Amino acid sequence: QAQRVALARALINRPAVLLLDEPLGALDLKLRKQMQVELKRIQQEVGITFIYVTHDQEEAMTMSDRIAVMNHGHYEQLGDPESLYERPTTRFVAGFLGVSNLLAGIADGTADGYALVKLTDETRVRVPAALVNGHEAVEIGIRPEKIRVHTAGDTPPSNANQLRGVITDTSYVGVSTQYIVQARGGPQLTVYEQNIERATRAQLCAPGEEVVLTWSPDHSFVIRESPGSELDA
Repeated sequence: QAQRVALARALINRPAVLLLDEPLGALDLKLRKQMQVELKRIQQEVGITFIYVTHDQEEAMTMSDRIAVMNHGHYEQLGDPESLYERPTTRFVAGFLGVSNLLAGIADGTADGYALVKLTDETRVRVPAALVNGHEAVEIGIRPEKIRVHTAGDTPPSNANQLRGVITDTSYVGVSTQYIVQARGGPQLTVYEQNIERATRAQLCAPGEEVVLTWSPDHSFVIRESPGSELDA
């Protein structure tokens, strides 16, 4: 109730911009979720720009039309929630908004409208051509929920990127299963598999099991590191 009263007092003079600095931080999870919906409704009704400061990534994604991700007083990236999640441009943003798997490689030509990125001597993956310039060194990223796990006997889709690896850890978390996979000749990757998607398998993949990971080339993003910038006034 105190939060509602404070908000009403702030809005009574119809300011052009309203700054809310972690306004829901002291509330429990259930009430915080309710207040997020109420704040969005109020903002849409009054038509005033709200600048909402939060360290909660999910809250930022839920509440915002545009997000400025800040790092030590400088912004790393500015955009709508979907763009920042699907196309982060720096390691900080990729790690701040959810979990990202990052793979270092070198651009190595094109095929079928995609840029080829060489990860190891025997592995090449495809990314949208617009994300790569020439034969530059790049770091490509893929979100854990975009990756599919294929075990012995499966036929991975031929038009998908593929990485072979070994399961090192399995964690059942209800709606999904988290796998940690050691890629062949590469880093460890985190994979979130929705449990409804493994209906064709009788059981979870076990540590030590060899698997093939696949994902759509269009789900890849490319990291480009650059110093943070100050937001223009």
